[in-house]
Amino acid sequence: MLSSVLRSPRAIQVNIEITRAFVRLRQILASDLEFAHKLDDLEKKYDRQFRIVFDAIRQLRTTPPAKMKPIDS
Repeated sequence: MLSSVLRSPRAIQVNIEITRAFVRLRQILASDLEFAHKLDDLEKKYDRQFRIVFDAIRQLRTTPPAKMKPIDS
């Protein structure tokens, strides 16, 4: 919020980067949701034959993401 109130070049750049980060996050979440739906559909169709594959994919999707580096100020 502060970066959108301040008018310095750095504050403007920070505001732009924050907006881009949220747009990327929204895209990732949307594609992940779409992938989850497709995976569910495939699992219903081929559940018995590919049980190990579906379990492995689900495990990969639920592993916690790597820790992010803190933003330098």
